[in-house]
Amino acid sequence: MSKSSARWLQRQKTDRFVKLSKIEGYRSRAAYKLLEIQRKYRIFKKGMRVVDLGAAPGGFSEVAAACVSSQGTVLACDLLVMPPLANVDFIQGDFTAAATVLAIKSRLNAPADVILSDMAPNMSGISSVDQASGMHLAELALDFVLDNLKDTGIMVLKLFQGEGFAEYLQELRHKFKTVKIVKPEASRQESKEVYVVASLLKQVSRSIE
Repeated sequence: MSKSSARWLQRQKTDRFVKLSKIEGYRSRAAYKLLEIQRKYRIFKKGMRVVDLGAAPGGFSEVAAACVSSQGTVLACDLLVMPPLANVDFIQGDFTAAATVLAIKSRLNAPADVILSDMAPNMSGISSVDQASGMHLAELALDFVLDNLKDTGIMVLKLFQGEGFAEYLQELRHKFKTVKIVKPEASRQESKEVYVVASLLKQVSRSIE
């Protein structure tokens, strides 16, 4: 086992949100990130149509499904297999592949109320490479959002602070009326991870695409 893997396992053992997720029955600690965002911004309502990108193992999807209830729908996508969840439709595929994006659009069949992206690249350990990969996923997610989110909808997207971060935020502020940055309590303090909550697409965002 590598030193980085050993550190990760040790951190998992001592992480209070990992422990709490096991006690409360959530699939991952990520659920608590979205729960906090929901408490702050009330992004979900019953009956909403939600897309969850980078969904496995399902922490975001199970929170979203509970919030929108059986009146709503959650469409999840990930490269990895995700065990079934009630009220969640799952597509396994690589979001960077056009065929996967087309499959999501076809299954969605109407603009979404909320689009979540918890996507992250496979980490190489080379910070510049990992940052560039993460920003590429964020750009792909934004392209999808601009094509598939209601004008009144909300995007929640994971970003890593670093090169390209400020420029991406500037782009979001050009396209959305409201852009908030959140560092959930369940995000590890040493992590550069933050979440963007962006809402109310500006009309110019549609016309220039």
